[in-house]
Amino acid sequence: MSWLFEVGKVVVFGAAGMALAPFVAVPALGLAGFGAAGPVAGGFAAGLQATLGNVIAGGWFAGAQAVAMGGALPAVGYAGAGTIAAAAGAVGAWLGVI
Repeated sequence: MSWLFEVGKVVVFGAAGMALAPFVAVPALGLAGFGAAGPVAGGFAAGLQATLGNVIAGGWFAGAQAVAMGGALPAVGYAGAGTIAAAAGAVGAWLGVI
């Protein structure tokens, strides 16, 4: 039955990641150089935009910028946050630190 307890930890971490996603997304994007008025000059996002060239509407870069500007986090953001948090929970359970 201990494996069931370990799986429960992973589920809890995944759910927590999904619940915290909208609160963590904007600051995380801000650290990556996505600002409320567009990519921050000299930041990672500005360099990435210069490398990408013409950014298409509806693409991942435009979506990240929209979230940084106060738009709603798309479903893929929730799924990604839940997956990353669940993986962290799995690694923590495997290492015995949680």
